[in-house]
Amino acid sequence: MSGPEPGGMGEIKVNAANLYREETFSDLRVATIRRLEPVKADGSPDPSREPLFFGQAQMMTQAGALPIEAPLEAATLEEAMAKFPDAIREAVGEVVEHMRELQRQAASRIVVPSTMPGGPGGKIQLG
Repeated sequence: MSGPEPGGMGEIKVNAANLYREETFSDLRVATIRRLEPVKADGSPDPSREPLFFGQAQMMTQAGALPIEAPLEAATLEEAMAKFPDAIREAVGEVVEHMRELQRQAASRIVVPSTMPGGPGGKIQLG
């Protein structure tokens, strides 16, 4: 049976030229740092590309823990640890600003009732 694939995903392929092995480092308190080491298709290290680092933390909200992730411009784990606090602080600031913007948009919406039965302009007439 042929036809479109479910979900309209089309063909799925792994990009063998852009593979990474992931390692996770944690202080078991607040900080988690992910290091993505570039590898070749056979799994061996790819020294022609630099590792990537990402910092992860959680921000507590009224709705529960909100995961925060930020790229860390670093060449080593030590550099990534040094840059972690500022990167996470900046990411939290962006999340807070985004939430404020959503609140502003929600507060500025004009609610227009749809036409309802019961009278002209959708108003319900009593008596």
